[in-house]
Amino acid sequence: MAGENQTHVTEFMLLGFSYGQPFLFVLFLAIYLATLLGNSAILALVSLDPHLHSPMYFFLSHLSCLDICYSSVTVPKILANALRPQATISYRGCLAQMFFLMGCAGTECALLAVMAYDRYAAICQPLRYSHAMSRGVCVVAAASCWLWGMLDSAVHTLLASRLSFCGAARLQHIFCDVPPLLRAACSNTHPSEVALHAASVFVGLSPFLLVVISYLRILATVLGMPMATGWRKAFSTCSAHLLVVTLYFVTSNLNYNRPSSGYSPAADTLVSALYCIVTPMLNPLIYSLRNQEVWEALRKAMRGRGMAGSPGSNA
Repeated sequence: MAGENQTHVTEFMLLGFSYGQPFLFVLFLAIYLATLLGNSAILALVSLDPHLHSPMYFFLSHLSCLDICYSSVTVPKILANALRPQATISYRGCLAQMFFLMGCAGTECALLAVMAYDRYAAICQPLRYSHAMSRGVCVVAAASCWLWGMLDSAVHTLLASRLSFCGAARLQHIFCDVPPLLRAACSNTHPSEVALHAASVFVGLSPFLLVVISYLRILATVLGMPMATGWRKAFSTCSAHLLVVTLYFVTSNLNYNRPSSGYSPAADTLVSALYCIVTPMLNPLIYSLRNQEVWEALRKAMRGRGMAGSPGSNA
Protein backbone atom coordinates (compact mmCIF):
# COMPACT_ATOMS: atom_id res chain seq x y z
CA MET A 1 0.00 0.00 0.00
CA ALA A 2 2.89 2.29 0.74
CA GLY A 3 4.93 0.85 -2.11
CA GLU A 4 4.93 4.09 -4.09
CA ASN A 5 6.59 5.96 -1.23
CA GLN A 6 9.23 3.34 -0.42
CA THR A 7 12.80 4.51 -0.92
CA HIS A 8 16.16 2.79 -1.18
CA VAL A 9 17.78 3.35 2.21
CA THR A 10 21.52 3.90 2.39
CA GLU A 11 21.71 5.12 5.98
CA PHE A 12 19.63 5.64 9.09
CA MET A 13 19.45 8.73 11.27
CA LEU A 14 19.68 7.85 14.94
CA LEU A 15 17.51 10.19 16.96
CA GLY A 16 18.42 8.93 20.42
CA PHE A 17 21.02 11.71 20.71
CA SER A 18 18.56 14.54 21.27
CA TYR A 19 20.59 16.27 23.98
CA GLY A 20 23.61 15.97 26.27
CA GLN A 21 25.99 14.58 23.65
CA PRO A 22 29.27 15.63 25.39
CA PHE A 23 28.01 14.13 28.64
CA LEU A 24 26.93 10.93 26.87
CA PHE A 25 30.33 10.66 25.22
CA VAL A 26 32.14 10.84 28.57
CA LEU A 27 29.63 8.49 30.24
CA PHE A 28 29.72 5.80 27.56
CA LEU A 29 33.50 6.07 27.22
CA ALA A 30 33.90 5.48 30.97
CA ILE A 31 31.50 2.52 30.86
CA TYR A 32 33.26 1.03 27.84
CA LEU A 33 36.72 1.34 29.38
CA ALA A 34 35.45 -0.20 32.63
CA THR A 35 33.88 -3.06 30.63
CA LEU A 36 37.10 -3.75 28.75
CA LEU A 37 39.22 -3.56 31.90
CA GLY A 38 36.96 -5.69 34.10
CA ASN A 39 36.28 -8.44 31.58
CA SER A 40 39.89 -8.52 30.35
CA ALA A 41 40.99 -8.96 33.98
CA ILE A 42 38.63 -11.94 34.35
CA LEU A 43 39.99 -13.48 31.14
CA ALA A 44 43.58 -12.99 32.30
CA LEU A 45 42.96 -14.42 35.78
CA VAL A 46 41.17 -17.50 34.44
CA SER A 47 43.94 -18.08 31.94
CA LEU A 48 46.87 -17.59 34.34
CA ASP A 49 45.65 -19.07 37.65
CA PRO A 50 45.56 -22.92 37.70
CA HIS A 51 43.01 -22.82 40.55
CA LEU A 52 40.52 -21.25 38.13
CA HIS A 53 40.92 -23.95 35.47
CA SER A 54 37.52 -25.47 36.18
CA PRO A 55 34.26 -25.63 34.19
CA MET A 56 32.69 -22.75 36.11
CA TYR A 57 35.51 -20.37 35.24
CA PHE A 58 35.81 -21.74 31.71
CA PHE A 59 32.24 -20.58 31.11
CA LEU A 60 32.89 -17.35 33.01
CA SER A 61 35.73 -16.59 30.59
CA HIS A 62 33.31 -17.07 27.69
CA LEU A 63 30.85 -14.73 29.42
CA SER A 64 33.58 -12.11 29.76
CA CYS A 65 34.55 -12.48 26.11
CA LEU A 66 30.89 -12.17 25.20
CA ASP A 67 30.50 -9.01 27.28
CA ILE A 68 33.49 -7.43 25.51
CA CYS A 69 31.88 -8.27 22.16
CA TYR A 70 28.51 -6.95 23.38
CA SER A 71 29.93 -3.55 24.22
CA SER A 72 32.23 -3.37 21.19
CA VAL A 73 29.29 -3.92 18.84
CA THR A 74 27.52 -0.74 19.97
CA VAL A 75 29.64 1.60 22.08
CA PRO A 76 32.38 2.65 19.57
CA LYS A 77 29.72 3.75 17.08
CA ILE A 78 27.80 5.51 19.86
CA LEU A 79 30.97 7.40 20.82
CA ALA A 80 31.60 8.43 17.22
CA ASN A 81 28.02 9.62 16.78
CA ALA A 82 28.10 11.56 20.04
CA LEU A 83 30.75 13.81 18.48
CA ARG A 84 28.75 14.45 15.30
CA PRO A 85 25.96 17.01 14.72
CA GLN A 86 23.73 14.25 13.30
CA ALA A 87 24.08 10.64 14.46
CA THR A 88 23.86 8.22 11.54
CA ILE A 89 24.70 4.65 10.62
CA SER A 90 24.87 3.09 7.16
CA TYR A 91 22.25 0.57 6.11
CA ARG A 92 24.76 -2.28 5.94
CA GLY A 93 26.39 -1.12 9.15
CA CYS A 94 22.99 -1.19 10.83
CA LEU A 95 22.29 -4.76 9.73
CA ALA A 96 25.79 -5.85 10.78
CA GLN A 97 25.39 -4.19 14.17
CA MET A 98 22.01 -5.83 14.67
CA PHE A 99 23.36 -9.25 13.63
CA PHE A 100 26.19 -9.22 16.16
CA LEU A 101 24.01 -7.65 18.86
CA MET A 102 21.30 -10.29 18.52
CA GLY A 103 23.97 -12.98 18.23
CA CYS A 104 25.48 -11.91 21.53
CA ALA A 105 22.02 -11.81 23.12
CA GLY A 106 21.13 -15.35 22.07
CA THR A 107 24.55 -16.66 23.04
CA GLU A 108 24.36 -15.13 26.51
CA CYS A 109 20.92 -16.62 27.18
CA ALA A 110 22.21 -20.09 26.34
CA LEU A 111 25.49 -19.59 28.19
CA LEU A 112 23.75 -18.51 31.41
CA ALA A 113 21.62 -21.67 31.24
CA VAL A 114 24.73 -23.83 30.79
CA MET A 115 26.40 -22.08 33.72
CA ALA A 116 23.34 -22.81 35.87
CA TYR A 117 23.51 -26.50 34.88
CA ASP A 118 27.20 -26.51 35.79
CA ARG A 119 26.33 -25.31 39.31
CA TYR A 120 23.56 -27.92 39.52
CA ALA A 121 25.96 -30.71 38.53
CA ALA A 122 28.63 -29.51 40.96
CA ILE A 123 26.29 -29.26 43.96
CA CYS A 124 23.66 -31.92 43.32
CA GLN A 125 25.79 -34.58 41.58
CA PRO A 126 29.34 -34.07 42.86
CA LEU A 127 30.43 -37.68 42.21
CA ARG A 128 29.48 -37.42 38.53
CA TYR A 129 30.61 -33.84 38.09
CA SER A 130 34.03 -34.50 36.54
CA HIS A 131 32.43 -36.76 33.94
CA ALA A 132 29.32 -34.65 33.31
CA MET A 133 31.36 -31.48 32.85
CA SER A 134 34.53 -32.85 31.28
CA ARG A 135 36.74 -30.63 29.14
CA GLY A 136 35.20 -32.00 25.96
CA VAL A 137 31.66 -31.45 27.20
CA CYS A 138 32.47 -27.86 28.21
CA VAL A 139 34.00 -27.04 24.81
CA VAL A 140 31.02 -28.48 22.95
CA ALA A 141 28.56 -26.66 25.25
CA ALA A 142 30.30 -23.31 24.81
CA ALA A 143 30.57 -23.71 21.04
CA SER A 144 26.89 -24.67 20.87
CA CYS A 145 25.92 -21.51 22.76
CA TRP A 146 27.79 -19.33 20.27
CA LEU A 147 26.35 -21.22 17.28
CA TRP A 148 22.82 -21.04 18.71
CA GLY A 149 23.05 -17.29 19.16
CA MET A 150 24.44 -16.65 15.68
CA LEU A 151 21.82 -18.84 13.96
CA ASP A 152 19.03 -17.02 15.77
CA SER A 153 20.57 -13.68 14.84
CA ALA A 154 20.88 -14.71 11.18
CA VAL A 155 17.10 -15.25 11.02
CA HIS A 156 16.33 -11.79 12.45
CA THR A 157 18.88 -10.11 10.20
CA LEU A 158 17.56 -11.83 7.07
CA LEU A 159 14.00 -10.75 7.87
CA ALA A 160 15.14 -7.20 8.69
CA SER A 161 16.95 -6.95 5.36
CA ARG A 162 13.61 -7.40 3.61
CA LEU A 163 11.94 -4.48 5.35
CA SER A 164 11.16 -1.30 3.39
CA PHE A 165 11.33 2.25 4.67
CA CYS A 166 9.51 5.36 3.48
CA GLY A 167 11.02 8.83 3.31
CA ALA A 168 13.86 9.63 5.68
CA ALA A 169 14.81 6.48 7.59
CA ARG A 170 14.86 7.52 11.23
CA LEU A 171 15.40 5.31 14.25
CA GLN A 172 14.36 6.54 17.68
CA HIS A 173 17.42 4.95 19.21
CA ILE A 174 21.18 5.25 19.71
CA PHE A 175 22.03 2.00 17.87
CA CYS A 176 20.39 -0.54 15.56
CA ASP A 177 18.18 -3.22 17.06
CA VAL A 178 15.11 -5.14 15.94
CA PRO A 179 12.36 -3.17 17.81
CA PRO A 180 13.33 0.31 16.50
CA LEU A 181 13.74 -1.07 12.96
CA LEU A 182 10.25 -2.57 13.06
CA ARG A 183 8.78 0.72 14.28
CA ALA A 184 10.49 2.63 11.44
CA ALA A 185 9.51 0.22 8.65
CA CYS A 186 6.55 0.94 6.38
CA SER A 187 6.32 -2.59 4.91
CA ASN A 188 4.84 -5.72 6.45
CA THR A 189 6.63 -6.41 9.72
CA HIS A 190 4.58 -9.45 10.72
CA PRO A 191 7.26 -12.08 9.87
CA SER A 192 9.85 -10.20 11.93
CA GLU A 193 7.41 -9.79 14.82
CA VAL A 194 6.60 -13.52 14.76
CA ALA A 195 10.33 -14.35 14.72
CA LEU A 196 10.94 -11.97 17.62
CA HIS A 197 8.16 -13.53 19.72
CA ALA A 198 9.37 -17.04 18.84
CA ALA A 199 12.90 -16.08 19.87
CA SER A 200 11.56 -14.70 23.14
CA VAL A 201 10.17 -18.17 23.88
CA PHE A 202 12.90 -20.47 22.54
CA VAL A 203 15.99 -18.28 22.93
CA GLY A 204 14.94 -16.29 26.00
CA LEU A 205 12.28 -18.10 28.04
CA SER A 206 13.56 -21.66 27.59
CA PRO A 207 17.06 -20.94 28.97
CA PHE A 208 15.48 -18.92 31.77
CA LEU A 209 13.30 -21.90 32.73
CA LEU A 210 16.37 -24.15 32.68
CA VAL A 211 18.07 -21.72 35.06
CA VAL A 212 15.03 -21.73 37.37
CA ILE A 213 14.80 -25.53 37.37
CA SER A 214 18.52 -25.88 38.05
CA TYR A 215 18.38 -23.52 41.01
CA LEU A 216 15.25 -25.14 42.44
CA ARG A 217 17.10 -28.45 42.41
CA ILE A 218 20.13 -26.75 43.96
CA LEU A 219 17.93 -25.22 46.68
CA ALA A 220 16.38 -28.60 47.47
CA THR A 221 19.86 -30.14 47.76
CA VAL A 222 21.27 -27.30 49.84
CA LEU A 223 18.41 -27.48 52.33
CA GLY A 224 19.48 -31.04 53.08
CA MET A 225 23.09 -30.06 53.78
CA PRO A 226 24.60 -29.19 57.19
CA MET A 227 23.93 -25.49 57.58
CA ALA A 228 27.39 -24.41 58.66
CA THR A 229 29.32 -25.94 55.76
CA GLY A 230 27.11 -26.70 52.78
CA TRP A 231 24.97 -23.58 52.73
CA ARG A 232 27.88 -21.15 52.80
CA LYS A 233 29.80 -22.90 50.03
CA ALA A 234 26.77 -23.36 47.79
CA PHE A 235 25.53 -19.80 48.07
CA SER A 236 29.02 -18.33 47.64
CA THR A 237 29.32 -20.01 44.23
CA CYS A 238 25.72 -19.47 43.11
CA SER A 239 24.85 -15.96 44.33
CA ALA A 240 26.95 -14.15 41.73
CA HIS A 241 25.49 -16.18 38.88
CA LEU A 242 21.94 -15.67 40.18
CA LEU A 243 22.47 -11.92 40.31
CA VAL A 244 23.86 -11.85 36.75
CA VAL A 245 20.97 -14.00 35.48
CA THR A 246 18.37 -11.78 37.14
CA LEU A 247 19.93 -8.59 35.82
CA TYR A 248 20.28 -9.92 32.29
CA PHE A 249 16.89 -11.57 31.83
CA VAL A 250 14.95 -8.69 33.40
CA THR A 251 16.58 -6.06 31.18
CA SER A 252 16.39 -8.22 28.03
CA ASN A 253 12.71 -8.93 28.62
CA LEU A 254 12.03 -5.22 29.05
CA ASN A 255 13.98 -4.50 25.87
CA TYR A 256 12.22 -6.95 23.56
CA ASN A 257 8.81 -7.58 25.13
CA ARG A 258 7.51 -4.22 26.32
CA PRO A 259 3.98 -3.33 25.15
CA SER A 260 3.74 -0.81 22.31
CA SER A 261 1.17 1.22 24.23
CA GLY A 262 2.77 4.00 26.21
CA TYR A 263 5.97 3.74 24.17
CA SER A 264 8.59 6.30 25.11
CA PRO A 265 11.79 6.76 23.02
CA ALA A 266 13.67 7.95 26.10
CA ALA A 267 12.62 4.91 28.13
CA ASP A 268 13.44 2.62 25.22
CA THR A 269 16.95 4.07 24.93
CA LEU A 270 17.49 3.79 28.69
CA VAL A 271 16.38 0.14 28.85
CA SER A 272 18.52 -0.78 25.84
CA ALA A 273 21.54 0.96 27.34
CA LEU A 274 21.08 -0.97 30.59
CA TYR A 275 20.69 -4.22 28.67
CA CYS A 276 23.50 -3.90 26.12
CA ILE A 277 26.00 -1.48 27.67
CA VAL A 278 25.71 -1.32 31.47
CA THR A 279 25.16 -5.04 32.16
CA PRO A 280 28.44 -6.13 30.47
CA MET A 281 30.26 -3.67 32.73
CA LEU A 282 28.58 -4.98 35.89
CA ASN A 283 29.11 -8.71 35.28
CA PRO A 284 32.84 -8.83 36.18
CA LEU A 285 32.19 -6.61 39.21
CA ILE A 286 29.46 -8.95 40.43
CA TYR A 287 31.62 -12.06 39.98
CA SER A 288 34.68 -10.52 41.60
CA LEU A 289 32.84 -9.00 44.56
CA ARG A 290 30.88 -12.17 45.32
CA ASN A 291 33.60 -14.76 44.62
CA GLN A 292 36.48 -15.40 47.01
CA GLU A 293 38.39 -17.51 44.47
CA VAL A 294 38.50 -14.62 42.01
CA TRP A 295 39.64 -12.26 44.76
CA GLU A 296 42.36 -14.70 45.80
CA ALA A 297 43.54 -15.09 42.20
CA LEU A 298 43.65 -11.29 41.85
CA ARG A 299 45.65 -10.92 45.08
CA LYS A 300 48.11 -13.58 43.93
CA ALA A 301 48.50 -11.87 40.57
CA MET A 302 49.13 -8.50 42.24
CA ARG A 303 51.63 -10.02 44.68
CA GLY A 304 53.43 -11.76 41.83
CA ARG A 305 53.58 -8.53 39.86
CA GLY A 306 54.84 -6.63 42.90
CA MET A 307 57.57 -9.22 43.54
CA ALA A 308 58.57 -9.21 39.86
CA GLY A 309 58.89 -5.43 39.94
CA SER A 310 60.87 -5.26 43.20
CA PRO A 311 64.61 -4.44 43.00
CA GLY A 312 65.61 -7.75 44.55
CA SER A 313 63.73 -9.81 42.01
CA ASN A 314 66.50 -9.35 39.43
CA ALA A 315 69.28 -10.36 41.79
